[in-house]
Amino acid sequence: MSATLPQAKAKDRLEEPRGPGTLSAAAALLSVELKLEGRTTELVPGMVLFVLSAFVVFHFALNRGALEGDLAAGVLCVALLFGALLAVNRLFVRELEQGGFEALLLAPVPPAALFLAKTAALFIYLCLLELVGIPAYALLLLARNPVGVLGGVVGVLALTNLGIAVLGGLVSALTVRSRARELLAPLLFLPLLLPLLIGAASALSPLLAGHAPTIGRWLASTGGKWLTVLGLYDLIFGLIASALFDFLLED
Repeated sequence: MSATLPQAKAKDRLEEPRGPGTLSAAAALLSVELKLEGRTTELVPGMVLFVLSAFVVFHFALNRGALEGDLAAGVLCVALLFGALLAVNRLFVRELEQGGFEALLLAPVPPAALFLAKTAALFIYLCLLELVGIPAYALLLLARNPVGVLGGVVGVLALTNLGIAVLGGLVSALTVRSRARELLAPLLFLPLLLPLLIGAASALSPLLAGHAPTIGRWLASTGGKWLTVLGLYDLIFGLIASALFDFLLED
């Protein structure tokens, strides 16, 4: 009788329903996030309007017909950065106001799934922003057509978007419960993002120059080095965010 009791308990544990895995739960949460954004349109239109307004302001403030090289890369990165900041401030507000954090803690879902979903959503928002913003930037400010180097530009922006999404998700989770989150988020986000911003601008500068090199020459000279820097930045902050997010959610 005593021998069968542990076996029965072990059998009961095996038959207990298990929650979804991290990736499947993240995919489900991402689907909900994108559907809600499609209905409410809270973030992406505001980001697009802000970045387009910034391009117009730069167009008249710099008093130059066209930009190239370092200046073109810097203006592009700064405008996209401040556009992303709008989304970072609001990334977890819906969960805070509607009890999403408490519901996630009660559900059989890994907490990391929420972070993955929010990071992926912010990455998608940034891609949508650039889908509209880059053509507008080329028409308003660029001295040359970037179509010939579009592959390099897309690669740099993809790694930059990933870094912004990872760091933005972490900063938003850190500051969402604070009443001064609109102030705290930029104070944390901007200094930590400086290495990524410098790397992105340095990688884009040759591609946006008046006589841009081919993609092969760009990768062999400076492009490969800066892409590696951007990738390492994304990896480091991805590991930091994955280690800290569980504690932030519980607090």
